[in-house]
Amino acid sequence: MLGEPISLKHKELLDKKLKSVNIPVSEYSFQNLYLFRGNHDYRVFEADGFVFVKGVTYDGGNYIMPACDIREVPLDTLKKLQEHCDFFFPLAEAWLGHFEGMDVECTFTDGDTDYIYTTEKMSTYPGRKLHKKRNLLKQFVESYHADAYMIDDSNMADARFILEKWQENTGAAKEETDYYACTEALDLYKELGICGGIYYADGKPAAFILGEELTDDTYVMHFAKGLVEYKGIYQYVYNDFANILPKKYKYINYEQDLGSMALRIAKTSYIPDVLIKKYRLKFI
Repeated sequence: MLGEPISLKHKELLDKKLKSVNIPVSEYSFQNLYLFRGNHDYRVFEADGFVFVKGVTYDGGNYIMPACDIREVPLDTLKKLQEHCDFFFPLAEAWLGHFEGMDVECTFTDGDTDYIYTTEKMSTYPGRKLHKKRNLLKQFVESYHADAYMIDDSNMADARFILEKWQENTGAAKEETDYYACTEALDLYKELGICGGIYYADGKPAAFILGEELTDDTYVMHFAKGLVEYKGIYQYVYNDFANILPKKYKYINYEQDLGSMALRIAKTSYIPDVLIKKYRLKFI
Protein backbone atom coordinates (compact mmCIF):
# COMPACT_ATOMS: atom_id res chain seq x y z
CA MET A 1 0.00 0.00 0.00
CA LEU A 2 1.41 3.36 -1.06
CA GLY A 3 1.96 5.77 1.85
CA GLU A 4 0.61 5.88 5.38
CA PRO A 5 -2.87 6.87 6.57
CA ILE A 6 -3.25 10.61 7.03
CA SER A 7 -3.15 11.66 10.67
CA LEU A 8 -2.73 14.74 12.83
CA LYS A 9 1.04 14.34 12.63
CA HIS A 10 0.79 15.38 8.96
CA LYS A 11 -0.94 18.69 9.76
CA GLU A 12 2.14 20.90 9.88
CA LEU A 13 3.58 19.42 6.69
CA LEU A 14 0.40 19.48 4.63
CA ASP A 15 -1.02 22.75 5.97
CA LYS A 16 1.96 24.72 4.75
CA LYS A 17 2.20 23.00 1.38
CA LEU A 18 -1.51 23.07 0.55
CA LYS A 19 -1.91 26.70 1.58
CA SER A 20 1.05 27.69 -0.62
CA VAL A 21 -0.78 26.37 -3.72
CA ASN A 22 -3.38 29.09 -3.05
CA ILE A 23 -6.23 27.75 -5.19
CA PRO A 24 -9.86 27.79 -3.95
CA VAL A 25 -10.37 24.02 -4.34
CA SER A 26 -11.80 22.47 -1.18
CA GLU A 27 -9.49 19.44 -1.17
CA TYR A 28 -6.47 21.74 -0.77
CA SER A 29 -7.13 21.88 2.96
CA PHE A 30 -5.64 19.60 5.58
CA GLN A 31 -8.81 19.88 7.63
CA ASN A 32 -10.90 18.64 4.72
CA LEU A 33 -8.55 15.75 4.02
CA TYR A 34 -8.28 14.72 7.65
CA LEU A 35 -11.97 14.92 8.52
CA PHE A 36 -13.07 12.97 5.46
CA ARG A 37 -10.26 10.41 5.54
CA GLY A 38 -12.78 7.69 6.33
CA ASN A 39 -14.65 8.37 3.10
CA HIS A 40 -11.57 8.56 0.90
CA ASP A 41 -8.89 6.40 2.55
CA TYR A 42 -6.37 9.25 2.33
CA ARG A 43 -2.70 8.26 2.55
CA VAL A 44 0.37 10.50 2.54
CA PHE A 45 3.66 9.69 0.82
CA GLU A 46 6.73 11.27 -0.71
CA ALA A 47 8.27 10.64 -4.12
CA ASP A 48 11.26 12.34 -5.72
CA GLY A 49 11.19 15.09 -3.10
CA PHE A 50 7.48 15.89 -3.49
CA VAL A 51 4.60 15.17 -1.10
CA PHE A 52 1.45 13.50 -2.39
CA VAL A 53 -1.91 12.37 -1.05
CA LYS A 54 -3.49 9.20 -2.38
CA GLY A 55 -7.25 8.82 -2.13
CA VAL A 56 -10.44 7.34 -3.50
CA THR A 57 -13.18 9.50 -5.06
CA TYR A 58 -16.83 9.13 -4.11
CA ASP A 59 -17.37 7.17 -7.32
CA GLY A 60 -14.54 4.74 -6.60
CA GLY A 61 -11.61 6.10 -8.61
CA ASN A 62 -8.13 5.80 -7.15
CA TYR A 63 -6.25 9.06 -7.46
CA ILE A 64 -3.11 10.91 -6.44
CA MET A 65 -3.08 14.59 -5.50
CA PRO A 66 0.22 16.47 -5.40
CA ALA A 67 0.48 18.72 -2.33
CA CYS A 68 1.69 21.43 -4.73
CA ASP A 69 0.98 22.87 -8.15
CA ILE A 70 1.18 19.75 -10.33
CA ARG A 71 3.13 21.72 -12.94
CA GLU A 72 6.08 21.71 -10.54
CA VAL A 73 6.31 17.91 -10.56
CA PRO A 74 8.57 16.38 -13.24
CA LEU A 75 6.70 14.44 -15.90
CA ASP A 76 8.84 11.37 -15.24
CA THR A 77 7.65 11.38 -11.63
CA LEU A 78 4.01 11.69 -12.65
CA LYS A 79 4.26 8.92 -15.21
CA LYS A 80 5.89 6.66 -12.64
CA LEU A 81 3.10 7.39 -10.15
CA GLN A 82 0.46 6.72 -12.80
CA GLU A 83 1.15 3.02 -12.17
CA HIS A 84 -0.36 3.44 -8.69
CA CYS A 85 -3.56 5.32 -9.52
CA ASP A 86 -6.35 5.72 -12.05
CA PHE A 87 -5.73 9.46 -12.46
CA PHE A 88 -4.39 12.63 -10.85
CA PHE A 89 -7.02 14.74 -9.10
CA PRO A 90 -8.15 17.44 -8.36
CA LEU A 91 -6.51 19.60 -11.01
CA ALA A 92 -7.35 23.25 -11.55
CA GLU A 93 -8.42 24.18 -15.06
CA ALA A 94 -5.53 26.66 -15.28
CA TRP A 95 -3.07 23.79 -14.96
CA LEU A 96 -4.31 21.82 -17.95
CA GLY A 97 -2.42 23.90 -20.52
CA HIS A 98 0.81 22.51 -19.10
CA PHE A 99 -0.12 19.12 -20.57
CA GLU A 100 -1.25 20.40 -23.96
CA GLY A 101 0.05 18.22 -26.78
CA MET A 102 0.76 15.29 -24.49
CA ASP A 103 -1.03 11.95 -24.54
CA VAL A 104 -3.35 12.67 -21.64
CA GLU A 105 -7.05 12.40 -20.97
CA CYS A 106 -8.76 15.12 -18.90
CA THR A 107 -12.27 14.71 -17.54
CA PHE A 108 -14.42 16.06 -14.73
CA THR A 109 -17.64 15.10 -12.98
CA ASP A 110 -20.32 17.56 -11.92
CA GLY A 111 -20.48 16.03 -8.45
CA ASP A 112 -16.89 17.10 -7.73
CA THR A 113 -17.48 20.75 -8.66
CA ASP A 114 -17.13 23.35 -5.88
CA TYR A 115 -19.81 26.04 -5.52
CA ILE A 116 -18.38 29.48 -4.83
CA TYR A 117 -20.34 32.62 -3.97
CA THR A 118 -19.19 36.17 -3.44
CA THR A 119 -19.38 37.27 0.16
CA GLU A 120 -21.18 40.39 -1.05
CA LYS A 121 -23.96 38.32 -2.63
CA MET A 122 -24.50 36.17 0.46
CA SER A 123 -24.52 39.25 2.67
CA THR A 124 -27.30 40.94 0.67
CA TYR A 125 -29.19 38.32 -1.45
CA PRO A 126 -29.59 40.84 -4.28
CA GLY A 127 -31.84 40.64 -7.30
CA ARG A 128 -35.02 38.93 -8.39
CA LYS A 129 -33.60 35.40 -8.39
CA LEU A 130 -32.78 35.60 -4.68
CA HIS A 131 -36.01 37.23 -3.54
CA LYS A 132 -37.16 33.98 -1.88
CA LYS A 133 -33.97 33.96 0.20
CA ARG A 134 -34.63 37.55 1.25
CA ASN A 135 -38.21 36.66 2.19
CA LEU A 136 -37.10 33.71 4.32
CA LEU A 137 -34.45 35.87 5.95
CA LYS A 138 -37.09 38.50 6.72
CA GLN A 139 -39.45 35.88 8.18
CA PHE A 140 -36.73 34.57 10.46
CA VAL A 141 -35.72 38.03 11.67
CA GLU A 142 -39.34 38.95 12.36
CA SER A 143 -40.07 35.68 14.19
CA TYR A 144 -36.99 35.27 16.39
CA HIS A 145 -34.41 37.18 18.35
CA ALA A 146 -31.06 35.88 17.12
CA ASP A 147 -27.69 35.86 18.84
CA ALA A 148 -24.38 34.75 17.34
CA TYR A 149 -21.14 33.77 19.06
CA MET A 150 -17.82 32.26 18.10
CA ILE A 151 -17.77 28.53 18.77
CA ASP A 152 -15.65 27.71 21.81
CA ASP A 153 -15.65 25.47 24.86
CA SER A 154 -18.41 27.50 26.51
CA ASN A 155 -21.00 26.65 23.86
CA MET A 156 -19.67 23.36 22.51
CA ALA A 157 -22.43 21.38 24.22
CA ASP A 158 -24.99 23.47 22.35
CA ALA A 159 -23.22 22.81 19.05
CA ARG A 160 -23.36 19.09 19.75
CA PHE A 161 -27.06 19.37 20.56
CA ILE A 162 -27.66 21.03 17.17
CA LEU A 163 -25.70 18.31 15.37
CA GLU A 164 -27.62 15.51 17.10
CA LYS A 165 -30.97 17.15 16.38
CA TRP A 166 -29.95 17.87 12.77
CA GLN A 167 -28.95 14.24 12.29
CA GLU A 168 -32.25 13.07 13.75
CA ASN A 169 -34.13 15.39 11.39
CA THR A 170 -32.40 13.93 8.31
CA GLY A 171 -34.01 10.54 8.91
CA ALA A 172 -30.83 8.95 7.56
CA ALA A 173 -28.27 6.70 9.21
CA LYS A 174 -25.23 8.49 10.59
CA GLU A 175 -23.06 6.60 8.10
CA GLU A 176 -25.06 8.18 5.25
CA THR A 177 -24.38 11.79 6.33
CA ASP A 178 -21.31 13.76 7.40
CA TYR A 179 -22.28 13.32 11.06
CA TYR A 180 -19.06 11.58 12.11
CA ALA A 181 -16.81 14.04 10.28
CA CYS A 182 -18.68 16.97 11.82
CA THR A 183 -18.49 15.41 15.29
CA GLU A 184 -14.74 15.10 14.93
CA ALA A 185 -14.50 18.71 13.71
CA LEU A 186 -16.16 19.78 16.97
CA ASP A 187 -13.95 17.45 19.02
CA LEU A 188 -10.74 18.75 17.43
CA TYR A 189 -11.62 22.31 16.48
CA LYS A 190 -8.60 23.69 18.36
CA GLU A 191 -6.13 21.12 17.06
CA LEU A 192 -7.35 21.52 13.49
CA GLY A 193 -7.59 25.29 13.56
CA ILE A 194 -11.24 25.29 12.56
CA CYS A 195 -13.32 28.36 13.34
CA GLY A 196 -16.97 29.18 13.07
CA GLY A 197 -20.04 30.56 14.71
CA ILE A 198 -23.03 29.27 16.65
CA TYR A 199 -26.49 30.81 16.42
CA TYR A 200 -29.33 30.99 18.91
CA ALA A 201 -33.00 31.73 18.21
CA ASP A 202 -34.85 33.12 21.22
CA GLY A 203 -32.03 31.84 23.37
CA LYS A 204 -32.15 28.30 22.03
CA PRO A 205 -29.32 26.70 20.00
CA ALA A 206 -30.40 26.71 16.36
CA ALA A 207 -27.43 26.48 13.96
CA PHE A 208 -23.67 26.53 13.55
CA ILE A 209 -21.07 26.95 10.83
CA LEU A 210 -17.56 25.48 10.80
CA GLY A 211 -14.85 26.34 8.30
CA GLU A 212 -11.46 27.92 7.71
CA GLU A 213 -9.40 30.10 5.42
CA LEU A 214 -8.81 28.30 2.14
CA THR A 215 -6.88 30.98 0.26
CA ASP A 216 -6.00 34.62 0.87
CA ASP A 217 -9.46 35.72 -0.24
CA THR A 218 -11.62 32.59 0.14
CA TYR A 219 -13.24 31.02 3.20
CA VAL A 220 -14.38 27.42 2.90
CA MET A 221 -17.47 26.28 4.76
CA HIS A 222 -16.94 22.66 5.81
CA PHE A 223 -20.16 22.27 7.80
CA ALA A 224 -23.41 24.22 8.16
CA LYS A 225 -26.01 22.65 10.44
CA GLY A 226 -29.35 24.24 11.22
CA LEU A 227 -32.62 23.15 12.80
CA VAL A 228 -35.31 23.58 10.18
CA GLU A 229 -38.06 24.08 12.73
CA TYR A 230 -36.75 27.65 12.77
CA LYS A 231 -38.02 28.75 9.37
CA GLY A 232 -35.38 30.69 7.47
CA ILE A 233 -32.52 29.55 9.69
CA TYR A 234 -30.16 28.70 6.84
CA GLN A 235 -30.90 31.91 4.96
CA TYR A 236 -30.21 33.84 8.15
CA VAL A 237 -26.93 32.19 9.13
CA TYR A 238 -25.50 32.26 5.59
CA ASN A 239 -26.36 35.95 5.38
CA ASP A 240 -25.14 36.87 8.84
CA PHE A 241 -21.93 34.88 8.54
CA ALA A 242 -21.10 36.59 5.25
CA ASN A 243 -21.61 39.93 6.95
CA ILE A 244 -19.32 39.19 9.89
CA LEU A 245 -16.51 37.51 7.95
CA PRO A 246 -13.36 39.64 7.71
CA LYS A 247 -13.49 41.80 4.59
CA LYS A 248 -10.42 40.08 3.13
CA TYR A 249 -12.62 37.09 2.23
CA LYS A 250 -14.29 38.03 -1.03
CA TYR A 251 -15.54 34.49 -1.67
CA ILE A 252 -17.08 31.60 0.25
CA ASN A 253 -16.60 28.05 -1.01
CA TYR A 254 -19.59 25.84 -0.13
CA GLU A 255 -17.80 22.74 -1.45
CA GLN A 256 -19.25 20.13 -3.81
CA ASP A 257 -22.64 18.43 -4.02
CA LEU A 258 -21.25 14.87 -4.30
CA GLY A 259 -23.79 14.08 -7.00
CA SER A 260 -26.67 14.46 -4.53
CA MET A 261 -29.63 16.03 -6.32
CA ALA A 262 -30.95 17.53 -3.07
CA LEU A 263 -27.61 19.21 -2.39
CA ARG A 264 -27.33 20.35 -6.00
CA ILE A 265 -30.74 22.00 -5.90
CA ALA A 266 -29.98 23.68 -2.58
CA LYS A 267 -26.58 25.01 -3.64
CA THR A 268 -27.78 26.08 -7.09
CA SER A 269 -30.68 28.00 -5.55
CA TYR A 270 -28.21 30.56 -4.18
CA ILE A 271 -26.96 31.22 -7.75
CA PRO A 272 -23.22 30.42 -7.48
CA ASP A 273 -20.85 33.02 -8.90
CA VAL A 274 -18.20 30.47 -9.81
CA LEU A 275 -18.36 26.72 -10.38
CA ILE A 276 -14.88 25.31 -9.95
CA LYS A 277 -14.40 22.16 -11.98
CA LYS A 278 -11.86 19.70 -10.63
CA TYR A 279 -10.22 17.79 -13.40
CA ARG A 280 -9.03 14.21 -13.51
CA LEU A 281 -5.94 13.66 -15.64
CA LYS A 282 -4.30 10.45 -16.73
CA PHE A 283 -1.54 9.63 -19.17
CA ILE A 284 -2.65 7.33 -21.99
